[in-house]
Amino acid sequence: MEGVIGILRLTIKKGINLAVRDMARGTSDPYVVATLDHQKTKTKVVKDNCNPVWGDDLTLTIKNPKVPIKLTVYDKDTFSDDDNMGIANVDLNPYIECLEMGSDLQDLPVGSKLKTVQPNEYNHLVEASHIIWNKEGITQDMVLRLRDVENGEIEVQIEITPVENHRLNL
Repeated sequence: MEGVIGILRLTIKKGINLAVRDMARGTSDPYVVATLDHQKTKTKVVKDNCNPVWGDDLTLTIKNPKVPIKLTVYDKDTFSDDDNMGIANVDLNPYIECLEMGSDLQDLPVGSKLKTVQPNEYNHLVEASHIIWNKEGITQDMVLRLRDVENGEIEVQIEITPVENHRLNL
């Protein structure tokens, strides 16, 4: 895994009040695409639901800590291009700062709060959330407000496990 500094596991839990894109039915068929660097992965499609529950785990590798995670929600269409239902970005910098603590993390009890991340222009958090130490890596549960759309949020958990014996060079 040349150049990989961490493994990112996204659990895309659910969507909340997503935009209606199938006007005739008054609903949508949403799915989420996660992009990081040149990697792309997606959830399953949930039919006829503006409050979908995905519960899908998506895995990506982190090579460049300066590139944000991009989450885009789409409405699946059969006979035309899929409709965009909003986008949310997640800045990796707070996670990298926590991982730079290195071996000091091993001494912490599981569940220790490492950092509180506030909503800002680089992330699309609805409210502040915490980065937590979990023995193998770090996790954060969050709700992200979708941008470029009339309404909608997605609930996500991020887990980052550092690649062993890799030094972070920022």
